[in-house]
Amino acid sequence: MTNATQSLTDTLDPARARAMQATLGQNPTLQDGDPLPPFFHQLYFWDPQPPDRLGRDGHPRVGGLIPDMGLPRRMWAGGRLRFDAPLLAGRPATRMTRCEKSTHKHGRSGPLGFVTLRHEVFQDGRRVLTEWQELVYRNDQGLRPTPPMAATDEDIRETQTFDTTMLFRYSALTFNGHRIHYDLDYARQVEGYGGLVVHGPLLAQLLMLIAEQQLGRLERFDFRATAPLMDHETATLCWKSDGAAWVRGPDGRQCMLATAR
Repeated sequence: MTNATQSLTDTLDPARARAMQATLGQNPTLQDGDPLPPFFHQLYFWDPQPPDRLGRDGHPRVGGLIPDMGLPRRMWAGGRLRFDAPLLAGRPATRMTRCEKSTHKHGRSGPLGFVTLRHEVFQDGRRVLTEWQELVYRNDQGLRPTPPMAATDEDIRETQTFDTTMLFRYSALTFNGHRIHYDLDYARQVEGYGGLVVHGPLLAQLLMLIAEQQLGRLERFDFRATAPLMDHETATLCWKSDGAAWVRGPDGRQCMLATAR
């Protein structure tokens, strides 16, 4: 496991947050000093790298902060978030990141590499949130396991459609260069998907906004991606009063499972 750490500082420009509100179909209203919605820190703390430092998939090459697991396909498998205080737009903040864990396993789909990054965000002299980002790496030839079927006993449901413009804007705002989200030939021919892949963090973002509507300011949110969703598919965003949330694909498969409080 690498011992590398990273510190990035950003002024949290509210214009970027308003652009995300628009991307999500909301009225862009956020101004300096306003609390940012949960997970909007994903819009900041970019770490841009020149083309010669990128891997084939458009992400920065591994081997620094993220150890080289010897496996070419990267996916954001899930995450855990703990919210200590609101993150305010228009004020400087610092994100401290370290690789907390890296392991190899062998699953039904073949060899897998798991990496956990711990991000801590500080603003005005205190920590405002902690995020554990779970990444998984796999082989090109590995089979994808059959996804579980999603529950159908939700108390609240919302349908959500996607298109290439929404995926492009989300990739741009989060500086996510992964080609599965915008390069259809790459997604199909190299990674074997049936279309462009909807970002896992985008699905988590949509579930978080529903959770915040139901609970008020969130204390914690945990999520796990269980199956990819394509850009041409309609998702059902599900919420249950006990704090469970999930994303159901059009064929009933479970694409994401989450809990909030």
